[in-house]
Amino acid sequence: MLRLFVALPLPAEVKAQLAALSGGIPGAKWVPPENYHLTLRFIGEIEPWRAEEVDAALATIRAPRFELALAGVGTFEKGGRIQSLHVAAERSEALSRLQAKVETALQRVGLEPERRRFAPHVTLARTDRAETHKLVAFVQAHSLFRPPPVMVEHFTLYSSLLGKEAAHYVPEVEYELA
Repeated sequence: MLRLFVALPLPAEVKAQLAALSGGIPGAKWVPPENYHLTLRFIGEIEPWRAEEVDAALATIRAPRFELALAGVGTFEKGGRIQSLHVAAERSEALSRLQAKVETALQRVGLEPERRRFAPHVTLARTDRAETHKLVAFVQAHSLFRPPPVMVEHFTLYSSLLGKEAAHYVPEVEYELA
């Protein structure tokens, strides 16, 4: 079985800017900079033959290159507790269209539709063990974070290998944008 997801990789300079935000919250589990990405669609565990179908479907996607702008720090909550810190991506028509094309391509090869609404972001930390007031202060302190926009020229199919400290993400196939 392969554990897969489709995402936008980030350039090294953006990863460095995001990494500079990390730290200062006891109990937070910070994402290693090499794992920063913007998920377009989590696929999960699938058989190798199905992964070949996923690759073939993603290879048919035609979409233009576009600028991606990150803006501000936010949180995701579950059951009233903050589960993670993230940097939000500004919604754009090009980003939404690309994500929709990825979703359609995956459904065509028989994957179940994604149930969650697309909320473009880059995860900074898992925070279920951090104190809420420290997380709120962090979000307030970094609410104006805005690195320069980056040009998105491709999207990537990644495999995810779960490890003790952090998952290891392997770029399997890059798909160029026009």
